[in-house]
Amino acid sequence: MQKVLTAEQMREVDRLTTEEYGLPSLLLMENAAQAAARVICDRLDGSLEGASILVFCGKGNNGGDGAALARQLWTQGANVEVCLIGLVSATKGDARTNFEIIRKIADRETFDVDQSDLAFEEISSLEDWMEYDSLNFQADDPDVIVDALFGTGLSEPLEGVYAEVAAFIHSYGVEPDGPLVVSLDIPSGLCAGKGETIGIAPCADVTVTYTAPKPGNILPPASRYNGDLAVADIGSPCELVNRIDSKLYLATKEDAQRWLAATEFTPDSYKFKRGHALLIAGSADYSGAAVLCGDAAIRSGVGLVTIATPESSRSSIIGRVQPEVIVRGVAETKKGAISENATDEIGKFIERKVTAVAIGCGMSSDEETTRKFVRSVVENRSTPVVIDADGLNSLAPFGITGSDELPLILTPHIGEFKRLLGTEDEITDPVSTLREFAEQHKVFVVLKGERPMIADPKGCIVVSPTGNSGLGKAGNGDTLTGLIVGFVAQAAAAKIAIFETLVAAVYLSGLAGDIAEEKYGKRVMTASDVRECFRDALEAVVESE
Repeated sequence: MQKVLTAEQMREVDRLTTEEYGLPSLLLMENAAQAAARVICDRLDGSLEGASILVFCGKGNNGGDGAALARQLWTQGANVEVCLIGLVSATKGDARTNFEIIRKIADRETFDVDQSDLAFEEISSLEDWMEYDSLNFQADDPDVIVDALFGTGLSEPLEGVYAEVAAFIHSYGVEPDGPLVVSLDIPSGLCAGKGETIGIAPCADVTVTYTAPKPGNILPPASRYNGDLAVADIGSPCELVNRIDSKLYLATKEDAQRWLAATEFTPDSYKFKRGHALLIAGSADYSGAAVLCGDAAIRSGVGLVTIATPESSRSSIIGRVQPEVIVRGVAETKKGAISENATDEIGKFIERKVTAVAIGCGMSSDEETTRKFVRSVVENRSTPVVIDADGLNSLAPFGITGSDELPLILTPHIGEFKRLLGTEDEITDPVSTLREFAEQHKVFVVLKGERPMIADPKGCIVVSPTGNSGLGKAGNGDTLTGLIVGFVAQAAAAKIAIFETLVAAVYLSGLAGDIAEEKYGKRVMTASDVRECFRDALEAVVESE
């Protein structure tokens, strides 16, 4: 997990890097430029030779990063044009040093025949920009546009010439076959500390942020403008980042790699050593949810999977679920939902054989007897319990407390989460609201959405970067629940921490969704496609280790 820092925290890390470790801020700027150059070079198939690159710079340190980057790109064979929105005389510090260097290089009367070109322009007003834009740039049809207008210090919408330049860059960013748009630290126009947008901002293909992600890099809707996020090490010691008190993190593939290594199959592995997941799921109207959940769980690596479902749904589920999944029929209501009369039977089964339980997928919560059954299972649990869908609706508004010994894992989407909170109001600050809920009830929460967030009872929140809007279809929640309970059952059997388990499960599930998007497209991909791509997700993570 990568710690996420606010702009203020990042400035503190930079200050301590210079004061305690003696690394000059000018060197950090140079390192930042080199890191961004490597990302751009990789995106251009490993060579900058002859590439046409347009770099827009503001007057601050982000612009200084852009000027240093321009020089790096030029020395590696690219034809570069730097456009400073402002005057060099109005800049200061390390940024001015780099602008002075760029201007001196650009002012040379001639370049060697075999040398690439470097041009430099100063735009001091909106009128200058309109004239400059109408004449086009020397870098016509650029291969790359670099956004280095503003970094992490912005808190108000862009105005005037800056808004015009940002809109110009954005117009390239939305072209399917346009140039590669690269933002430094964060797309200009976004507030680094917020997930909301505050005005016009370029839509980058890739954002190179330094030392640690910022909230505006990873939280939607601002995260949509970042494109792919590359977190670059520019020399600040890890010890300084670790010293900063932040409870917000970004999940990485290394988290999944560590969990997979901790639960790897050993020569003496067999089904009873790998956990037994019980899925209490399904009803007369929603038996497919139980099938999807069971099929996902059996793919997770868990040793055994059992579905407990209303007796009348049993034959329907057996006919569609993978043959390795066990299906038990239990007492039901006249409407075909599980009845509280099944409480004792399921309770005894859990105590005898089960290491983790998932409850809720397709259960229906219309009848009081079903809701009482859900509450009884949760309150009298003897294993970790994953609660989803109608299991959540049966407990809303939520008033149960989890524990370290018998953790509760809730997996709501935003609508279910609002019901758990007992409100219909819009949630304006999901991170703070989720943290407060998890701490208050001492539960783990996987808040599903554009960027899933995993919260633990201590208030730590991890944002998962994988997944796409194609996952917003029926059945994907059931598939995720099956994968999560399979992972939790393995973790319980191997005595591995639940929080790390949930981070790995959500990351891998989202990655399977991304692979399904590549194979089938968002429009036609289904939850079953995502499940089948889970194998590819595992291979991708393991092979990249």
